[in-house]
Amino acid sequence: MITIISSTNRPDSKSLAVANIMQKLFAELNVPAQVLSLTQLPHDFAFADLYGKRSAEMHDIVAKYVEVSNKFIFVVPEYNGSFPGVLKTFIDAIPPRLFKDKKASIIGVSDGHAGNLRGQEHLMGILHHIKMLVHYSKPKLSGIDKLVNANNEILDEHTSKILHDHALLMSNF
Repeated sequence: MITIISSTNRPDSKSLAVANIMQKLFAELNVPAQVLSLTQLPHDFAFADLYGKRSAEMHDIVAKYVEVSNKFIFVVPEYNGSFPGVLKTFIDAIPPRLFKDKKASIIGVSDGHAGNLRGQEHLMGILHHIKMLVHYSKPKLSGIDKLVNANNEILDEHTSKILHDHALLMSNF
């Protein structure tokens, strides 16, 4: 199972749009994939679910999206030159053994011109630290507001091909 994580808790984000597009691409390839939007996290999880405590709601999220998955795709928007703090807190709330030796990739998303390259690098260091295997392909989607329309569809043929090719790579990783 592949879990695609929309790595922000901002409602109706472009990251969630990209995550849903990736899920559709995997469906076309007959590869099981699911989307976890960090908007689904309990509002108090940063205090209630860290350091060995676990709410029933967070337990269900971990069981459904982390424990059963062997691959993860992190769709990561740029926040202040890096990635959203809610993603780091989410990772911190999960025992590292649940990520160990699992595979991951990172899709950077930004309205700027670098596609969150710096945030991808920051996240890659953390994923390596918790012993995940990170794929070399890390698509960077720059100018995301111009690439995704109001119906959350990719407008640009080049970007569609990048995402399709990435889905193929992750299917075989």
